[in-house]
Amino acid sequence: MEVPPRLVPMRRQVEPDRRPTTSPTSTGSPGGRRPHDAAGPGLRPHADAMRRLPPAPVSVAVDAADPVTHAGLAAGLSRGPEVALTTVREADVVVAAIRTADNSTLETLGSLPMPPPARIVLVVSDGWYADLTVAARSGIRAVLWRAEAQPQSLIRAVLAVAAGEALLPSAVQGELLDQADRLQRNVLVPKGLTQSGLNTREIDVLRLVAQGLDLAEIADTMCYSERNIKKILYGVINRLGLRNRVHAVSYAIRNRLI
Repeated sequence: MEVPPRLVPMRRQVEPDRRPTTSPTSTGSPGGRRPHDAAGPGLRPHADAMRRLPPAPVSVAVDAADPVTHAGLAAGLSRGPEVALTTVREADVVVAAIRTADNSTLETLGSLPMPPPARIVLVVSDGWYADLTVAARSGIRAVLWRAEAQPQSLIRAVLAVAAGEALLPSAVQGELLDQADRLQRNVLVPKGLTQSGLNTREIDVLRLVAQGLDLAEIADTMCYSERNIKKILYGVINRLGLRNRVHAVSYAIRNRLI
């Protein structure tokens, strides 16, 4: 599928009470889908997320090897009064344009000198071939296909990421679910673990501790010896680098395990 070589700006509204008129170029996308339809629901930040945005404009920087692409993205972002262009070192969000999303490219983006936490909106031209865990570790929080990176959708993605949301195309979401399924079946289940790194027995013990049961009551409930319950608790504490039982329960609650 051929991708348009440059960004196509959307037409501005003519009257406040009328919807903006778009040209065939700006509404069309591969497969005959409109860019906003292809991007899926959730492109506009939710109301609760918008309340988390700072009162000042979101600082955003552009990272692109091609100067024409860099200039096009910067021009599109400059249309929004909610964002302010700055350098990568000072940006709340970085918009990075790449040709193909693979692991090595995403790891390179993860080394950008932006302040933590890294939050990147990725504009991809050709295709996605990267591991989603690498993307998450590199700070990727939103992905837009190049054909869909119109100024309005780009600004909305930046605002959503700044508000703590993540935006992924349906194809990338499907790959994420496939990877989670492979991890569950091939790695975690054979070892009796969940994606939290704890097995179901450990989670059950922490749940009972959180309910206020002492070791003898937990042992009686689970039909284990008190010694085994102690061993399970101390195993969790040592493996996760926690301080005590209270810390272990707090960890489980924060990670929504119980």
